[in-house]
Order: sequence, then structure tokens, then C-alpha cells
Amino acid sequence: MSHMHHEHGFDWMLLLPLPFIGGLMLYVGLLLATKRPWPLHRTLFAVLGTLSAVSAVTGPIAELAHTNFVYHMLGHLLLGMLAPLLFVLAAPMTLCLRTMPVRWARRLSAVLRSGPSRLVTNPVVASLLNVGGLWVLYKTGLYHLMQTNMLIHLLVHLHLFLAGYVFTLSMISLDPVAHRTSYRFRAVVFLLAFAAHSILAKHLYASPPAGVPLEQARSGSQLMYYGGDLIELVIIAVLCLQWYRAARPRTSYN
Repeated sequence: MSHMHHEHGFDWMLLLPLPFIGGLMLYVGLLLATKRPWPLHRTLFAVLGTLSAVSAVTGPIAELAHTNFVYHMLGHLLLGMLAPLLFVLAAPMTLCLRTMPVRWARRLSAVLRSGPSRLVTNPVVASLLNVGGLWVLYKTGLYHLMQTNMLIHLLVHLHLFLAGYVFTLSMISLDPVAHRTSYRFRAVVFLLAFAAHSILAKHLYASPPAGVPLEQARSGSQLMYYGGDLIELVIIAVLCLQWYRAARPRTSYN
């Protein structure tokens, strides 16, 4: 199973890092082209997000994830939770809008505010895509199928990152979104998603996917539970900080 991705002499796993490396190159290109100051820490977030995603889809972690549930779960945390958080904090769409020609920026802005964008960035829909997708992955035969079918493997990884990114974006968006829901609404939805993620981790601890050794299932579930909590606590902290700043009384000076 660990050699599933080698077909006709080509390692299809090499395709997975390309979108992230290409995205970082585009980010740096826009950064060099912009004429306005850009926070250094946002660039650092973009670099760290790329490293997190690439380390999850290629190299030792990705190789071991085919046969070891603990490394699979480590990849899930890196690709589906940490990398999306770092990319959201990097605010790539804001950088695009600042740097692009006006005509292109208007088109991008129209896409970001379109009906489909409004739908997927709704916190409820984003939560269903993200946490609901994990329930489907682990409580159906999809987990086993992704280990034996390269196309399914690629699609699951793509969904894992995009769903994580959209979910994080819906909660602590620094980029323009179609419609910002209230902080109270986002907090309630986030807590429900947080609970669903924790319940899934506990469920996997007691009832692992078919074919996963019990010891690996328990270690992987604990990693999912505690590692996921740490990343989600960062999201909570950022959301509360944004909420505080939005609600803080404006002080005027005469």
C-alpha cells in the first residue's frame, strides 16, 4: 500500500506540493510588485503555511501516512488545520487586491463577493464541509479507498486543505469575504464545530476505521484531539481579539 502512488514509473505524489509551492511563488511575486508596505509577519505566515502543507503531502510524513494512522493524523493536522490557519493569517487576497491592476482587482473582488463565495464562506456550510467531511472520511470506506486509489487520494487531500481554509476564513477572515456574519454567530458555530471534531476524535479512539490497528488508532485519535485543540484555541484567540477590537468604544479627541 505504501507504493500505491507509483504508477508507470511516475510518482504521482509529486503533484501534491506543486499548488502550494506555486502559490508561495505567486505570493512573493505580488509582494515584490506591490508599492505599498506589507507586514513582514504576513509573509512569514505564508512561508510557514507552505512548509506545513508541503511537509504533509510529500516526504517522510506523507510516506508513512499510507501505513501508519498516527502519521496520517499528523498530516491531517498539518494540511487541514495548521496550514489553512497560517494562509488565512497571510491574507493573500488582500495582497492580490493591493497589487493587481484595477481591472483585475475588480474582477477578483466580484468573485469574492459572488453567490458561490457567499455560500461556501457561510460558517455553517464551511463547518459542514470541514468537520462533516472528516466524519465521512473516517466513518465510511473512504479512508481505506484513499490508500489504494491515487485519484481518491489526491481529491481527499485537496478537499482537506480547501475545506480547512474556507472554514478558517469564515471564522477569522482578514481578507474580503462575501458577507461577514456576526461575531456571536461565528462563535456559536465554531464551538459546535469544535465539539464535533472532538467527538469524532473520541469516537475513532473507541472505534477505529477498518484495518487500522487499535494502538495506532488510539495514538492517532489522541493526536487529533489534543493537536486539534491547540490549533482551534489559536482560532478562538484571534476571533476574540477581532471581536474585542470591533466592540471597543471609539475614543475621540477634540
